[in-house]
Amino acid sequence: MCGIVGALSTADVVPFLLDGLKTLEYRGYDSAGLALVNESLIRVRAMGRVSRLEAEVAKAVVSGGLGIAHTRWATHGAPAERNAHPHVSGGLAVVHNGIIENHEALRRQLESLGYTFSSETDTETIAHLIQACLDGEIGQGAGDVFAAVQHAVTRLQGAYALAVIRVLEPDRMILAREGSPLMLGRGENGYFAASDASALVAVTRDLIYLENGDVACVTPGGCQSTMGFYHRYCM
Repeated sequence: MCGIVGALSTADVVPFLLDGLKTLEYRGYDSAGLALVNESLIRVRAMGRVSRLEAEVAKAVVSGGLGIAHTRWATHGAPAERNAHPHVSGGLAVVHNGIIENHEALRRQLESLGYTFSSETDTETIAHLIQACLDGEIGQGAGDVFAAVQHAVTRLQGAYALAVIRVLEPDRMILAREGSPLMLGRGENGYFAASDASALVAVTRDLIYLENGDVACVTPGGCQSTMGFYHRYCM
């Protein structure tokens, strides 16, 4: 089973991301990784235990107030760093729990548009699909990551929990859920997301669970949800 954590905060989110991943190690893993927005999109991945990712992060000396992270248990593609999450396309990064059943058809469509794949995962298909929506090559959502994710998920068949960040929109984290659990919490320094409540208890116990079919946009001032479940968190 895979695990997701994400954060948008006034403080450095790296300690939370790493601690959250360690909490989720009980679910099983073959690799781990994180992505941060700090003027550029920064990605660090490692095979094996989260402690190995932690060592790579320490060597890279990275920090940021917006980030997502993931522990992977292989479903598509062999255990390898190239298949570890987050997956990127252009200036965006995606982490994903679940299985996309139509990923092969989507991959062929995206390859026909010129997208190059570096992994065997269904998740990289999601990253390129969102980017294609952002670029106006598929459907709607040009220039706006929230709109692009909303359109992209209508083309996905299967189960997913997603967290998405984009370097050109450094004050937004997008979450989406269909079939796989995902939750959002508000803490003292910002907003925190995870696929399991155990990863959030150190920063908040004020949680809202996304409903199936929901897409949420989290900003420093609150959040907007396509299904309207977040009135408690909206300013």
